[in-house]
Amino acid sequence: MSSNGQEKSHATLRYTSLRVSIFLACLLVALLLGHFGVIPVSGEAGMIFLFLLAAIASAPISYALLSRQRDEMSAQISTKVTGMRSRTVERIAAQNAEEDAADDAARAAAARRN
Repeated sequence: MSSNGQEKSHATLRYTSLRVSIFLACLLVALLLGHFGVIPVSGEAGMIFLFLLAAIASAPISYALLSRQRDEMSAQISTKVTGMRSRTVERIAAQNAEEDAADDAARAAAARRN
């Protein structure tokens, strides 16, 4: 498999790991700002605030920086869904053909009896 094919096959994993990395970097910055008193933090509610702040800050950063990876992931998922859909259509068509053949055989047998 080519290196480009491997990149495409792991698009979801790569996007997710980059997204988590951006969140963790934002969390580290928020924790450092809280530790040095730039952001007032008091108790458990303050820690929850820092986690929420990191989540809110990481969302637009991820949106701006990871558009290419998001497009690759979308293409990968779309390809898989299209493949699943076509296999399902083929399977249903084969089942319908089997039912039609069994129905035709039953009708032919009934016509021979009459």
